Amino acid sequence: DEGHKEALEQRGLLNIPTTADALPYLKDSSVVELFKTTGVLSPTELESRFEVYAEQYILSIEVEAKLVIDMAKTLIYPAIMRHLSEAAGAVANLSNIGVSVDKSPVEKVAGLAKSLLDGANELEGAIAKHDFGSTEEHMAYCAGTIRDMMNAVREAADTLEGEIADDLWPLPTYEEMLFIK
Repeated sequence: DEGHKEALEQRGLLNIPTTADALPYLKDSSVVELFKTTGVLSPTELESRFEVYAEQYILSIEVEAKLVIDMAKTLIYPAIMRHLSEAAGAVANLSNIGVSVDKSPVEKVAGLAKSLLDGANELEGAIAKHDFGSTEEHMAYCAGTIRDMMNAVREAADTLEGEIADDLWPLPTYEEMLFIK
Protein backbone atom coordinates (compact mmCIF):
# COMPACT_ATOMS: atom_id res chain seq x y z
CA ASP A 1 0.00 0.00 0.00
CA GLU A 2 2.88 2.37 0.78
CA GLY A 3 4.46 1.55 -2.58
CA HIS A 4 1.19 2.45 -4.27
CA LYS A 5 1.09 5.80 -2.49
CA GLU A 6 4.71 6.54 -3.44
CA ALA A 7 4.03 5.69 -7.09
CA LEU A 8 1.06 8.07 -7.12
CA GLU A 9 3.17 10.85 -5.59
CA GLN A 10 6.00 10.32 -8.09
CA ARG A 11 3.54 10.60 -10.97
CA GLY A 12 1.84 13.66 -9.47
CA LEU A 13 -1.49 11.83 -9.18
CA LEU A 14 -4.03 12.24 -6.42
CA ASN A 15 -4.56 9.49 -3.86
CA ILE A 16 -8.33 9.37 -3.45
CA PRO A 17 -9.13 6.35 -1.25
CA THR A 18 -12.93 6.53 -1.03
CA THR A 19 -15.91 7.45 -3.16
CA ALA A 20 -16.73 10.14 -0.60
CA ASP A 21 -13.31 11.67 -1.25
CA ALA A 22 -13.59 11.37 -5.03
CA LEU A 23 -17.09 12.64 -5.79
CA PRO A 24 -16.53 16.25 -4.66
CA TYR A 25 -13.97 16.58 -7.46
CA LEU A 26 -16.95 16.62 -9.84
CA LYS A 27 -17.66 20.09 -8.43
CA ASP A 28 -14.09 21.35 -8.85
CA SER A 29 -14.00 24.37 -11.17
CA SER A 30 -11.34 22.85 -13.45
CA VAL A 31 -13.40 19.68 -13.85
CA VAL A 32 -16.59 21.65 -14.50
CA GLU A 33 -14.77 23.75 -17.09
CA LEU A 34 -13.27 20.68 -18.79
CA PHE A 35 -16.67 19.00 -19.16
CA LYS A 36 -18.26 22.26 -20.30
CA THR A 37 -15.66 23.14 -22.94
CA THR A 38 -15.57 19.61 -24.35
CA GLY A 39 -19.37 19.56 -24.52
CA VAL A 40 -19.60 16.35 -22.51
CA LEU A 41 -21.71 17.70 -19.63
CA SER A 42 -23.04 21.09 -18.70
CA PRO A 43 -22.36 22.42 -15.19
CA THR A 44 -25.99 21.66 -14.28
CA GLU A 45 -25.69 18.09 -15.58
CA LEU A 46 -22.45 17.62 -13.66
CA GLU A 47 -24.03 18.92 -10.44
CA SER A 48 -26.98 16.61 -10.99
CA ARG A 49 -24.70 13.62 -11.47
CA PHE A 50 -22.81 14.51 -8.32
CA GLU A 51 -26.06 14.56 -6.32
CA VAL A 52 -27.24 11.24 -7.78
CA TYR A 53 -23.90 9.50 -7.22
CA ALA A 54 -23.63 10.91 -3.70
CA GLU A 55 -27.13 9.77 -2.77
CA GLN A 56 -26.40 6.30 -4.20
CA TYR A 57 -23.22 6.11 -2.14
CA ILE A 58 -24.94 7.23 1.06
CA LEU A 59 -27.83 4.83 0.50
CA SER A 60 -25.55 1.87 -0.20
CA ILE A 61 -23.52 2.46 2.98
CA GLU A 62 -26.69 2.83 5.05
CA VAL A 63 -28.19 -0.35 3.56
CA GLU A 64 -24.97 -2.24 4.31
CA ALA A 65 -24.97 -0.88 7.87
CA LYS A 66 -28.57 -2.00 8.41
CA LEU A 67 -27.63 -5.45 7.11
CA VAL A 68 -24.68 -5.62 9.53
CA ILE A 69 -27.01 -4.69 12.40
CA ASP A 70 -29.60 -7.25 11.32
CA MET A 71 -27.03 -10.04 10.97
CA ALA A 72 -25.44 -9.22 14.32
CA LYS A 73 -28.73 -9.07 16.22
CA THR A 74 -30.80 -11.78 14.56
CA LEU A 75 -28.23 -14.36 13.46
CA ILE A 76 -24.93 -14.07 15.30
CA TYR A 77 -26.04 -12.92 18.76
CA PRO A 78 -28.68 -15.68 19.18
CA ALA A 79 -26.09 -18.27 18.13
CA ILE A 80 -23.69 -16.89 20.72
CA MET A 81 -26.35 -17.13 23.41
CA ARG A 82 -27.01 -20.79 22.51
CA HIS A 83 -23.27 -21.46 22.61
CA LEU A 84 -22.91 -19.72 25.99
CA SER A 85 -25.90 -21.59 27.38
CA GLU A 86 -24.41 -24.93 26.35
CA ALA A 87 -20.94 -23.96 27.59
CA ALA A 88 -22.25 -22.67 30.94
CA GLY A 89 -24.25 -25.87 31.38
CA ALA A 90 -21.17 -27.96 30.67
CA VAL A 91 -19.07 -25.91 33.10
CA ALA A 92 -21.73 -26.27 35.82
CA ASN A 93 -22.12 -30.02 35.24
CA LEU A 94 -18.38 -30.62 35.34
CA SER A 95 -17.99 -28.46 38.44
CA ASN A 96 -20.78 -30.44 40.15
CA ILE A 97 -18.80 -33.64 39.78
CA GLY A 98 -15.61 -32.03 41.02
CA VAL A 99 -13.82 -31.41 37.73
CA SER A 100 -11.88 -28.16 37.62
CA VAL A 101 -12.89 -26.21 34.51
CA ASP A 102 -11.32 -23.14 32.93
CA LYS A 103 -14.10 -20.56 32.56
CA SER A 104 -12.00 -18.08 30.59
CA PRO A 105 -13.20 -19.26 27.14
CA VAL A 106 -16.82 -18.69 28.22
CA GLU A 107 -15.92 -15.29 29.65
CA LYS A 108 -14.08 -14.39 26.44
CA VAL A 109 -17.11 -15.25 24.29
CA ALA A 110 -19.41 -13.35 26.66
CA GLY A 111 -17.18 -10.28 26.36
CA LEU A 112 -17.12 -10.55 22.57
CA ALA A 113 -20.90 -10.96 22.55
CA LYS A 114 -21.22 -7.73 24.50
CA SER A 115 -18.86 -5.98 22.07
CA LEU A 116 -20.88 -7.25 19.11
CA LEU A 117 -24.22 -6.14 20.53
CA ASP A 118 -22.89 -2.79 21.79
CA GLY A 119 -21.33 -2.15 18.38
CA ALA A 120 -24.56 -3.01 16.56
CA ASN A 121 -26.54 -0.72 18.87
CA GLU A 122 -24.07 2.15 18.39
CA LEU A 123 -24.19 1.65 14.63
CA GLU A 124 -27.97 1.73 14.73
CA GLY A 125 -27.85 5.08 16.51
CA ALA A 126 -25.25 6.41 14.10
CA ILE A 127 -27.28 5.66 10.97
CA ALA A 128 -30.28 7.40 12.50
CA LYS A 129 -28.35 10.70 12.43
CA HIS A 130 -29.63 13.02 9.69
CA ASP A 131 -28.54 16.54 10.67
CA PHE A 132 -25.87 17.13 8.05
CA GLY A 133 -25.02 20.53 6.64
CA SER A 134 -24.21 19.20 3.18
CA THR A 135 -24.15 16.10 1.02
CA GLU A 136 -20.35 16.07 1.28
CA GLU A 137 -20.58 16.06 5.08
CA HIS A 138 -23.06 13.16 4.98
CA MET A 139 -20.80 11.18 2.61
CA ALA A 140 -17.76 11.79 4.81
CA TYR A 141 -19.75 10.62 7.85
CA CYS A 142 -20.72 7.42 6.01
CA ALA A 143 -17.18 6.84 4.73
CA GLY A 144 -15.62 7.45 8.14
CA THR A 145 -17.86 6.96 11.16
CA ILE A 146 -20.35 4.47 9.73
CA ARG A 147 -17.75 2.31 7.98
CA ASP A 148 -15.52 2.29 11.08
CA MET A 149 -18.45 1.17 13.23
CA MET A 150 -19.38 -1.52 10.70
CA ASN A 151 -15.78 -2.77 10.78
CA ALA A 152 -15.83 -2.92 14.58
CA VAL A 153 -18.95 -5.12 14.50
CA ARG A 154 -17.38 -7.26 11.77
CA GLU A 155 -14.17 -7.70 13.78
CA ALA A 156 -16.14 -8.92 16.80
CA ALA A 157 -18.11 -11.30 14.56
CA ASP A 158 -14.92 -12.57 12.89
CA THR A 159 -13.38 -13.35 16.28
CA LEU A 160 -16.58 -15.01 17.48
CA GLU A 161 -16.66 -17.20 14.36
CA GLY A 162 -13.52 -18.92 15.62
CA GLU A 163 -14.94 -19.38 19.13
CA ILE A 164 -18.44 -20.72 18.39
CA ALA A 165 -19.11 -24.36 17.57
CA ASP A 166 -19.58 -24.91 13.83
CA ASP A 167 -23.01 -26.48 14.28
CA LEU A 168 -24.22 -23.30 16.03
CA TRP A 169 -22.65 -20.73 13.69
CA PRO A 170 -25.51 -19.46 11.48
CA LEU A 171 -23.47 -18.19 8.52
CA PRO A 172 -20.99 -19.74 6.11
CA THR A 173 -17.54 -19.53 7.65
CA TYR A 174 -14.55 -18.12 5.77
CA GLU A 175 -13.22 -21.66 5.49
CA GLU A 176 -16.48 -22.89 3.96
CA MET A 177 -16.48 -20.04 1.46
CA LEU A 178 -12.87 -20.71 0.46
CA PHE A 179 -13.14 -24.49 0.34
CA ILE A 180 -16.74 -25.19 -0.60
CA LYS A 181 -17.73 -28.31 1.30
